[in-house]
Amino acid sequence: MHYVVIERHRSEYPRPIRFAKGTLLDIGPRYEGEPGWQDWYLCSCPGQEPGWVPAQLIERFSVEKGRALDHYSAHELDADPGQLVQKVRSLNGWMWCRRHDDDEFGWLPLAKLEQLS
Repeated sequence: MHYVVIERHRSEYPRPIRFAKGTLLDIGPRYEGEPGWQDWYLCSCPGQEPGWVPAQLIERFSVEKGRALDHYSAHELDADPGQLVQKVRSLNGWMWCRRHDDDEFGWLPLAKLEQLS
């Protein structure tokens, strides 16, 4: 599925968390904010700054400890209106996508995208 960006987006995280499947995670607070963005947790792992991780990718051992169920990057795309992206996966109000003009992958909020027919 292809989408067009309808609202400008700029990442607030210059060094997004990235990890491999099986990485042990310290799980922090659940995101509280934008409606529709539930089930994101502030996680950290060795050598990384904390970052937001979708609950679906966390195998919990306890309230504060878990393991990554898949490879993950919290990289957000910087995007401007009119740019085209291709959907890879949607989770919790965000979409992991590929930008058409340079093949860069990253997250964008679903509210800033419109599906093309």
